[in-house]
Amino acid sequence: MTTRILPAVGDPDAARSVTTLLSQLPDAEPAPPVTDSTQLVDALARLAAVSLDELPEVVLVHERIGPVPALDLVREVALRFPAVGVVLITADASPVLFSAAMDSGARGLVTLPLGYEELASRVQAAAQWSLGVRRHLGAAADPVVGPGGTVVTVSGAKGGVGATVTAVHLALAARASGRSVALVDMDLQSGDVASYLDVQFRRSVADLATITDISPRVLQDALYVHETGLSLLLAPAEGERGEEVTDRAARQIVSALRGRHEVVVLDCGSRLDSANAAAIEMADTALLVTTPDVVAVRAAKRTVRMWERLQVRKAEESTTLVNRHHRATEIQPPLVQKITGTRMAPVAVPDHFKELQAVVDAGRLHDLDAKSTVKQALWTLAGELGLVGAPVAEASGKQLARAGDRGSLGLRRRTGGR
Repeated sequence: MTTRILPAVGDPDAARSVTTLLSQLPDAEPAPPVTDSTQLVDALARLAAVSLDELPEVVLVHERIGPVPALDLVREVALRFPAVGVVLITADASPVLFSAAMDSGARGLVTLPLGYEELASRVQAAAQWSLGVRRHLGAAADPVVGPGGTVVTVSGAKGGVGATVTAVHLALAARASGRSVALVDMDLQSGDVASYLDVQFRRSVADLATITDISPRVLQDALYVHETGLSLLLAPAEGERGEEVTDRAARQIVSALRGRHEVVVLDCGSRLDSANAAAIEMADTALLVTTPDVVAVRAAKRTVRMWERLQVRKAEESTTLVNRHHRATEIQPPLVQKITGTRMAPVAVPDHFKELQAVVDAGRLHDLDAKSTVKQALWTLAGELGLVGAPVAEASGKQLARAGDRGSLGLRRRTGGR
């Protein structure tokens, strides 16, 4: 039987060496190497979306892969794609690293410089393990395949542009369609999700930061189930505890949530730290919220450029949402797109803050009237992002058309054309 192998090697010389040896293995079908962690996870997600059988049996992860550290990448692949055998290539053959690799989910370890016999043995063992897992999943009534739930991050170009309101209503829209939804406050020093939803809960995301293996029971203890049905993971009440949440902890937390919820929405605030940078990198959709004024749009451009410099997210892979939009403003979505170089959300949120004021002051954002044009625009956006089922998405669009909202970009034309 043919063993499909996907190498993840950033260094060109190392990639050539790995490819040469793999081509000599019997019954091996090596794919062209991917050069960074993002390419690897994206490639596996695309294959998993087609079928479990499309995934390679073995993934080789080189120790110098980036930008995600090799062990963190091994852990993420093992959690998101449990039917793939991961083998780590490293120059460090110490028992400490071997133990860490096994704890991260690796099925084997190959030492540098590469040798044919050792590589063949580890690949064969990982492939056999992968086939056993696939037989088990194939026999299950409801096999778990692919990357798990959809992850969306919501970031603000600067403070006060409406990122939290956006995140909360995207989560509410997804929940209203019957999906299981986790809403995470990753604005670790000054998160306001609890205030917007009238919640007091002593556990927070910081309580998961030091746990190396987040079990379903541990995760459930940290979540607060809101009256709307949302599972909330809140920011710590003491802002300084936010420093406890490292990028590695954030990856484990997002992976654990993704595995147990159909939709995960993370409010990342306007400040970039290692934890929310990891979340933004892992996200299926990274939404950046701005308002149509010079200061906010400049801040959006700075944020996008910083994401690119830090290899968190490319501009063309990010989506910008214009909040408080009005037809009379000089800065319109096409200009924002040109300045930031990002994709634009297909909906702009109208400048009707008075609709929000009462529920914001009461801490009951979930009680916002269904006739609110702000709510209708955000729920329509949730449908456009694929977070809700078709019935809710269509209903939101029809409500918005009846309300005559002109703040949502192109929505009247799309709805009327159905």
